[in-house]
Amino acid sequence: MKPTTLTTENFDALQREMRDKGEPFAVATVVRTMAATSAKAGSKAILNADGEIIEGWVGGGCVRGAIVRAAKTAISRNDPVFIALRPDDELKAEGVGPCEVRDGVVFERNGCASRGSLDIFVEAFVPSPELIILGDGPVAGALRTLARPFDFQLKPELPKGRTPSGSSAIYVVVATQGRGDAAALESAVAMAPAYLAFVGSRRKAASLMDKLASKGADQSALDKIVAPAGLDIGAATPEEIALSILAEIITVRRSTS
Repeated sequence: MKPTTLTTENFDALQREMRDKGEPFAVATVVRTMAATSAKAGSKAILNADGEIIEGWVGGGCVRGAIVRAAKTAISRNDPVFIALRPDDELKAEGVGPCEVRDGVVFERNGCASRGSLDIFVEAFVPSPELIILGDGPVAGALRTLARPFDFQLKPELPKGRTPSGSSAIYVVVATQGRGDAAALESAVAMAPAYLAFVGSRRKAASLMDKLASKGADQSALDKIVAPAGLDIGAATPEEIALSILAEIITVRRSTS
């Protein structure tokens, strides 16, 4: 890829567009260069979750592998990565090897003939996971209230025409409680969310899952439904049930992050 003409307007517009779509991305910024390099301090690029540069410029093929690895790592961990690209002799002089991490800095080999050095900061922008609460009953209301201070995008319905990307997780709680249970659960199962819970008795959930199975729903997806929803804390009131569900969601989220 050759350098592109970068303007603040199109760079910012692309970031806004990706945020609006809920797509994770990373921004790589060259913070320092030494000797001859094609990119200079202040050069920027936007990379998608696959590490592909979709806007901007931070160097040619000599740095591409390092940038791809850093972008993927930053996005998967939702944590910034600082890269120090050095020619072989400088790596040897500093006593580090390629891909070695020291004091939070990832050292990478720059094999370009120019033998330049670059320091690049890669920052991730990962959308908050979506918590979709279906229903308007007491448990649904209590869960919405309780979940507001946490890092979730609260949604009242399933997104149309979109499936989870794997980076932006979706958590679904079916709390319809007798009002369209089967339809809500069927739509939620088709989404294949990271977490799907049904607020209701085991007997009611089993009956609904049998109906969905008879309609051709994937059994492995049905087996992942949590019913009854929430951790077993002896919850009785809607607020206590909501607390147990939120605790379970956080447990699932943190165990996979």
